[in-house]
Amino acid sequence: MSANISIDYITHTFKGQSEPTLKDIALRIEPGEKIALIGRSGCGKSTLLHMLAGLLKPSEGCVRIRGHQVTKPSAKWNMMFQKPSLYPWMNVRQNAELGLVFNGQKDPQKINRLMDMVGLKDKADAHVQSLSGGQQQRVALARSLATSPDLLLLDEPFSALDAFTRSSLQDEVAEITSKEQLTLVIVTHDIDEAVAMADRVLIMSANPGHIVGEMKIDLPYPRNRASASFSQQREALMNRFESLVNDHVPHSSEKNADAESGNATQAAA
Repeated sequence: MSANISIDYITHTFKGQSEPTLKDIALRIEPGEKIALIGRSGCGKSTLLHMLAGLLKPSEGCVRIRGHQVTKPSAKWNMMFQKPSLYPWMNVRQNAELGLVFNGQKDPQKINRLMDMVGLKDKADAHVQSLSGGQQQRVALARSLATSPDLLLLDEPFSALDAFTRSSLQDEVAEITSKEQLTLVIVTHDIDEAVAMADRVLIMSANPGHIVGEMKIDLPYPRNRASASFSQQREALMNRFESLVNDHVPHSSEKNADAESGNATQAAA
């Protein structure tokens, strides 16, 4: 089952900072919706994603999933990071079923289905060190799906992969989340990735981080990157991003004043 998310006026200031990294973020994400968060480095995208995962508590406001306030991590909202973080002494199957083991469960049939779903059925008994980067991220994806989450959170997990593998995984994750009826939130710097995977793209500006706009992507899945409609959506999103973000960049005099007073925000994401 997919999850609805309510982000209720989040503001967050890290210890030692005089200015917030995030300020007054209010948002609703519908069940089964695919959301992409884009913005320049330092705008707080990953900080916000960590709050959705329960890895970080906001200074003000809260996150609610299915109406319940998020105060800690849960197997019902799983996060994939830039690195797969697999255990090298375990084989593919053992890494994939790790979440189930931690929950005191074991379901060989489910793991077999996931191995097939992520294209690693013939690699189930292989050591993860023998896999390519893309295959390792497939293991991480299977591990994230093993606990039957309602929400999948992605923090640029494909950024280090080659273009072909990255595109393939983008399409597969979009397909899997639709098939499994999961809500998806992905942080990305890649405009093409946002257009390829999201139903709605949220644009963030920095200092402090906040949502300055959004754009719906009305294209059928899987999305053809070579199509004219994809190119049009990509150009429209790029133009909207540049217009909105540039409008919220502080003037040089303001930035200098912040730096001199020691109030320049040190972004965490």
